[in-house]
Amino acid sequence: MTVVLTGNNLTIEDLVKVARFGEKVELHPDAIKRINKCRAMLEKKVAAHEIMYGVNTGIGEFSEVVLNDDQVKDFQKYLIYNHAAGIGEAAPVDHVRAAMLLRANVHSHGNSGCRIEITQTFIEMLNKGVTPYVCVKGSVGACGDLAPMSQIALLMMGENTALYKGEWLSGKEAFEKAKIPVPGLEARDGLAAINGSNFLTGMSALMIYDTNNWMKQAEIACAMSLEALKANMKPYDTRILEVRGFAGGIRSASSIRKITKDGDLLEGRMKTKVQDAYSMRSTPQVIGSAHDAVKYARSQVEIEMNGVGDNPIFFPDENIQLSGANFQGSPVSVPMDMVGYVVTMVSVLSERRMNRLNNPALSVGLPPFLTKGAGMFSGLMLSQYTADMQIVEQRILSAPASIQSIPAAADQEDFVSMGMNTALKNFQILDNAYGILGIEFMAAAQALDLREKYETPYKFGTGTKKAHDVIRKYVNYLDIDRPLFTDHNAMKSLVKSCEILTEVEKVVGSLE
Repeated sequence: MTVVLTGNNLTIEDLVKVARFGEKVELHPDAIKRINKCRAMLEKKVAAHEIMYGVNTGIGEFSEVVLNDDQVKDFQKYLIYNHAAGIGEAAPVDHVRAAMLLRANVHSHGNSGCRIEITQTFIEMLNKGVTPYVCVKGSVGACGDLAPMSQIALLMMGENTALYKGEWLSGKEAFEKAKIPVPGLEARDGLAAINGSNFLTGMSALMIYDTNNWMKQAEIACAMSLEALKANMKPYDTRILEVRGFAGGIRSASSIRKITKDGDLLEGRMKTKVQDAYSMRSTPQVIGSAHDAVKYARSQVEIEMNGVGDNPIFFPDENIQLSGANFQGSPVSVPMDMVGYVVTMVSVLSERRMNRLNNPALSVGLPPFLTKGAGMFSGLMLSQYTADMQIVEQRILSAPASIQSIPAAADQEDFVSMGMNTALKNFQILDNAYGILGIEFMAAAQALDLREKYETPYKFGTGTKKAHDVIRKYVNYLDIDRPLFTDHNAMKSLVKSCEILTEVEKVVGSLE
């Protein structure tokens, strides 16, 4: 189903459909009218030589330099040239597509002042699969994501290179093959193509989507470990969470109960301790707080996805333009810094449960390091090392980027959000989180097998059994030691694919 841009109701799920799955995009007819109305106002002001920042003036420290008529059009070209100053390898395709979608949605408001051809070109690039080469680094998250967005805008002049049908081509050739006209840049068009925190916001939207799926899998891994460790399940009674009142905690406890439903442990048919360690009974409170943090971040990101981040902003109904700082990325980078560190927090909790599975003093009768050949074999001892190393890296990356401003542009731009740093490090944190959770899944599956092989069998929850079955399609039971890096990588890929989540939700229902 086509995603129709109005400027007001774009969701993270819409963005994922377009950025990753090629959903078609079109402008709402009312958005087209607004864009054209705003452009008509701007052209009148240009003709009247009204001073407008970034239209007939320089930008940043050069904002007081007024351009003559001959310079106005060429200025847009040089604006894009000098801002296309990123560095590094190509950003992932879905990140670039997300940014293009958000820029077009901003234009839908009719406050950006560009020609309709610029907006339509963004949409044509999305619909026909033309993805510009954009360096992964360069934005400071203020004045917009100017460096990455400028590399996209270069294609508006038939420049740069672009990926089209799996092949890197010159921008001009990619447009020719895709049958997209090169619109060129006229007054205001260049700045309207790059203003706003669209790149870091697109990345943040993708991060929120992926984090939600990861946290649901963290609850599945927790359920498996709880059953393997014969945990007391009373802390997962939702009445405990309800009297405290946090929605995320209620959600988390409910999800874990769904996964363990019909198992002997949840049904109270197993002897358990009166009270377990925090890592076994605090999960609803810990993952719950992460759910609440991500929910808040989602609200902020979706506001930005549907807001206007330009400078200046044009108000055609009032025939005015106002300069401000709506490009500032802090409203997104602040909550997204929080998302990064709650993923780290939940990863630490995962590793602590994995530690209990490995440690014979804590594992309620499981063999040391989940191997029956202790001494000759080391079992999953080294898997914990791998998890720990990744957690340390997560902790280093969890320092907030939103407080790391370095002034630029001769101190005209003396506070910036560094929101792109937030977005980049968040994906590194999440990449480690896939590996850490994969190791807990692997350990929990091993522990469940050991319970079945060497003890009086007991019935596991419906969701636990399904997750175990999926894991065993990719990683075999560890009878004797073998190189574990292939298992670790297989589990990391499995968690990232969300296959465990998909299959578990088929049998227990949604974990939202």
